[in-house]
Amino acid sequence: MAYNPQNPLIVQGDKTVLLEVDNPLYEQARDVLSRFAELEKSPEYVHTYRVTPLSLWNAAAAGMSAEAIIQGLSDHSKYPLPDNVRVDILDFISRYGRVKLIREDGQLLLVSDDVPLIAELVRHKRLIPYILAQRDPRALVVNPARRGHIKQALTLIGYPAADLAGYVTGSLLQFSLRRMTKGSKTFSLRHYQQEAVDIFYAGGAAHGGSGVVVLPCGAGKTMVGMGVMEKLQCNTLILSPHTVAVRQWIAELLDKTSLTEEMIGEYSGLRKEVRPVTITTYQIMTYRPRRKRGSLPPEQEFPHFALFDKRDWGLIIYDEVHLLPAPVFRVTAEIQARRRLGLTATLVREDGRESDVFSLIGPKKYDVPWKDLEKHGWIAAADCCEIRVSMSDEDRLAYAVAERRSKYRIAAENPRKLVILDQLLAKHREDNVLIMGMYLDQLRVIAERYDGTPIITGKTSIREREKLFDQFRRGELKTLIVSKVANFALDLPDANVAVQVSGTFGSRQEEAQRLGRILRPKEEGQLAHFYTVVSRDTRDQEFAANRQLFLTEQGYRYFILYEDEVEGYEPGVSCA
Repeated sequence: MAYNPQNPLIVQGDKTVLLEVDNPLYEQARDVLSRFAELEKSPEYVHTYRVTPLSLWNAAAAGMSAEAIIQGLSDHSKYPLPDNVRVDILDFISRYGRVKLIREDGQLLLVSDDVPLIAELVRHKRLIPYILAQRDPRALVVNPARRGHIKQALTLIGYPAADLAGYVTGSLLQFSLRRMTKGSKTFSLRHYQQEAVDIFYAGGAAHGGSGVVVLPCGAGKTMVGMGVMEKLQCNTLILSPHTVAVRQWIAELLDKTSLTEEMIGEYSGLRKEVRPVTITTYQIMTYRPRRKRGSLPPEQEFPHFALFDKRDWGLIIYDEVHLLPAPVFRVTAEIQARRRLGLTATLVREDGRESDVFSLIGPKKYDVPWKDLEKHGWIAAADCCEIRVSMSDEDRLAYAVAERRSKYRIAAENPRKLVILDQLLAKHREDNVLIMGMYLDQLRVIAERYDGTPIITGKTSIREREKLFDQFRRGELKTLIVSKVANFALDLPDANVAVQVSGTFGSRQEEAQRLGRILRPKEEGQLAHFYTVVSRDTRDQEFAANRQLFLTEQGYRYFILYEDEVEGYEPGVSCA
């Protein structure tokens, strides 16, 4: 199909792409764009995407060709593609893998059939520190201990390498996935989970073994991790967001694999077990004694980095890889000979280090639109609603005269949000509700308002958290108040309503995680509800607009209610 004035896309010379929301081909065009472009803005009628080198390299790593990208744009565009856009797509896609890292005769080589490119790279200041010698016009001998740094440098230069240098096997660990869980339920990987495993593993070839799998919360990223572990049959180190997530990994491994308790170690603030499968937290890995900060090399400044060398790991899994802290990037750069699997619901990082995930963990290997999984019943259907609330004259004045950095908190803690919360809880009296917020003072006020409803914060002990989560799962608690500590790796399958009263500024990754808390499949196609309550005409509303970029990327349409409309609003019950 050629370009057509009735199509929904306008592709511009600066590589931005405008997408008309009300066009009949909107969803089709959005699904095409999401594979190789990044969403920047999503107001009501026209969404703005941008084609970037990194978005194109991730697409190339996932198997998309430049021709397929250009065809996808052409098929949905109102006007002819600008020539420079076509040329740039061809150029950037061709750059991925034009240089390769290989191992030959005991040496790590950077090779390319493009002789002028090798001549350019051997003189590039970013790469010079890692080059040991030039073997011939097509090959550089590089420092094998700096494999990760080399890949970072090449990505910055604009020629991301295909890493074909291979991986160590790691110590053998024989186990299998169960066909029947310990809870006597049949178990097998879903088709998309198996697909993700197979694409990552790539039959054991050198081009497999490192990369990121992007799946929604509730879609079974842990199952993908277990499937990769079974393929590789090796000692595995798993890094996760917090101790509750560590325990959930252990429970899943014991329930769905033949691994025994003696084979699985918890390396946390409470225990320091190093076993064939060891699960730890980012917090533990980045712990450093106060007296040593800044004065010692990383392995001494961060004493738990020694865990990376405690066993012959064949696989390292980075759960919620978008949270990976900077010090762990540093150590990851040094362990490129280990297979590395990143798991996440979104590749968006608030610190802008997506290129480091690409270089050091690996490119995006697998991604499924959330709405596709919803259609097949693998995750719950969800309504997304923003409720805009006014501020009192007194609070408006305080907001108006406040310094810029204080404005968001004043708006986020608007007391009038509590009236909306009353109305929503009344409408969802029979549902399982999570009230989510950023500011602890605000959450404590809410807890007191609802007769001491339990609140979970960073200061809540692991034992108390697990007890409250268990009560919620069993239906003994219908409402839980949670701070951002509960954003990640939290399994509450019966939660079907989330009310967000404040968030971490404009964080798209937090929006992904919070929506994910209510997306576990529900009985009889029950609809989940995700509410964001914001103070209108403030920074709170501005940040909410940025957070909602994530919802738009995944195909969700959110509707807006004003406070006087909430009383008459009736939540849907099913997606039928």
